[in-house]
Amino acid sequence: MQDRIKQLAIQADLYVDVKGEPWPRNMNGEDIEGAYERFAQLIIEECAMVVEQNVFEGIGRNASRAVKRHFGVYKEEE
Repeated sequence: MQDRIKQLAIQADLYVDVKGEPWPRNMNGEDIEGAYERFAQLIIEECAMVVEQNVFEGIGRNASRAVKRHFGVYKEEE
């Protein structure tokens, strides 16, 4: 898992295990659902911020690459 995604998982109150996978801490089902929902919201907010920055800079057509780069999952051949 990329560092920024780990940070967002922790911010959403998910535990990140040794392999970098997000797992809920000791929570009930409702709390787990809320944590995963918050994790998704944080990722969406971050993606929107990256896209907005690229549109503002006039390179909106490359926004998907910018999001991938931001999270460290961009491959040069794309």
